[in-house]
Amino acid sequence: MISDNNAVRNLALALVHHPIYNKHREVVTTAVTNLDIHDIARAARTFGLSRYYLVTPSREQQAMITRIVGHWQEGWGASYNPDRREALSIVRVVATLADACNDLQQNFDTPVVTVATGARQRDGAITFTELRRRLQQPESPHLLAMGTGWGLTDEVFEHASLTLEPIQGTGAYNHLSVRSATAIMLDRLLIGR
Repeated sequence: MISDNNAVRNLALALVHHPIYNKHREVVTTAVTNLDIHDIARAARTFGLSRYYLVTPSREQQAMITRIVGHWQEGWGASYNPDRREALSIVRVVATLADACNDLQQNFDTPVVTVATGARQRDGAITFTELRRRLQQPESPHLLAMGTGWGLTDEVFEHASLTLEPIQGTGAYNHLSVRSATAIMLDRLLIGR
């Protein structure tokens, strides 16, 4: 369905629902929200991405995502709101982050670079400017992994190829919704103002 010749094929998003920390730093599977499905797909499509992965091992949540996306892809939902249909056409449901990497890899000869990010500063994190430079190599696929709940586990960061710096506001408070953070990151990475 994506007809935009300027689509960004070498950057995809992954919204990870497992493994995630809860506020007690326990590893959990977070709930998929309808807002995250729709709003992040709309942001990703606005910035030209061709893939947005929702990562959850829960079969019930996978079925729910498929049902929601299907509603806007076929029948009444598709004809009622064609813009929503186009945005949701890039959604892919996978059980693990590795599954997302494998799916994205099918379109490239070079290995997928996984980029983990969160609200906390981490040693060795690259800047938005550096990642924007890397994305200018169209043959090099990148998967930007974002967490839900209280963030991606340390294990996800340890296995990621790169860590992206967090978005910083004007004070100590730093707790953006993942939807807001996604829009800011995509603007910084693909527009670069």
